[in-house]
Amino acid sequence: MATARLDFALKPSTCFSTELPSNPSKFRVFTVRCSAPRFSDAAAATGLVERPWNVSNARLVLEDGSIWRAKSFGASGTQVGEVVFNTSLTGYQEILTDPSYAGQFVLMTNPHIGNTGINFDDEESRECFLAGLVIRSLSINTSNWRCTKELPKYLAERNIMGIYDVDTRAITRRLRQDGSLIGVLSTEESKTDEELLEMSRSWDIVGIDLISGVSCKEPYEWVDKTKSDWEFNTDGRHGENYRVIAYDFGIKQNILRRLASNGCKITVVPSTWPASETLKMKPDGVLFSNGPGDPSAVPYAVETVKEILGKVPVFGICMGHQLLGQALGGKTFKMKFGHHGGNHPVRNIRNGRVEISAQNHNYAVDPATLPEGIEVTHVNLNDGTCAGLAYPALNVMSLQYHPEASPGPHDSDCVFREFVELMKSVKQRA
Repeated sequence: MATARLDFALKPSTCFSTELPSNPSKFRVFTVRCSAPRFSDAAAATGLVERPWNVSNARLVLEDGSIWRAKSFGASGTQVGEVVFNTSLTGYQEILTDPSYAGQFVLMTNPHIGNTGINFDDEESRECFLAGLVIRSLSINTSNWRCTKELPKYLAERNIMGIYDVDTRAITRRLRQDGSLIGVLSTEESKTDEELLEMSRSWDIVGIDLISGVSCKEPYEWVDKTKSDWEFNTDGRHGENYRVIAYDFGIKQNILRRLASNGCKITVVPSTWPASETLKMKPDGVLFSNGPGDPSAVPYAVETVKEILGKVPVFGICMGHQLLGQALGGKTFKMKFGHHGGNHPVRNIRNGRVEISAQNHNYAVDPATLPEGIEVTHVNLNDGTCAGLAYPALNVMSLQYHPEASPGPHDSDCVFREFVELMKSVKQRA
């Protein structure tokens, strides 16, 4: 960009006083140089000028008719998704790579995002599956010894849209009051507000199979444990190993690391992997993982769970918990705005212990619809929803939240050892 420069000299004797100083040698003449953009006649004629700062060049249009203007970073274009808010204070990279956010715009209630940059040790999956990121303030600097890349570049490389300088508190209050809303995020000036509003009102996340888009395509072995630098629980790690088949409905890598750290040999299989093939592999236990969307939209997964129930011990996490609920005869329902964050209190009914948990789900199991004999083991203390189940007759256990907590506290990590103990007891009885 061409610039014009203006130089002028300031003499203190003429700028600050009408009288000559008593000792002029103590004063120096200095030069101030000012530069400003020089624009072509064509640019000046059209009124188009470059500003040295970003301007509001994006819109988030919600299905309730509200329009939120913001500044964009990451990818450009137009994207539709469900807007949810996340209350975690840290761990935005783990949130970005959590497959459970497929089809959703994640709004971070913590205002300052991007300050620790990106490092590839904190990835939870092979790519970003969320529809976009909505934040209040984008950090212009990164400060972390593990940082290898800045957030805007990272999102642009993965074709993920982001916006900032938007009132996230106001949007969060609207979502809490009205529930999760469908929105359209766009940087395209050619699209009118009315067109974007129509897009938001003509799309729905309910009933869409989002699992098939995030699951692996072929089985693979997982061997990585939690790195020693980050390991916080080494109790009981020297016993017998147990073979676990993990169904990938959108599994987070730290779930696999925690299982491996507890002595499990893991084979990860696609969401459509037949139950008959799983049983042929003679596992000691089966994990049904977390994943995105509506459990009622994946009846094939429910049927798989039904075929495995009672054959081997099973452990369901998040989506896996909901699929177990349906397979056992219960029903699930869509929550008003779901649970998303790393600070949700849950009470373990069996021992009365309160755990601070990491959660990410928009659906829940209705315990009133479950058959007799199924035990509700955990309850969310914010709204009383079912957060855990057990069915001892079929060696079933499940949690609605994320015990691996990435990001989040480690209060619930003991559940991985409980799953190992369940497999051990069944094996000893066989």
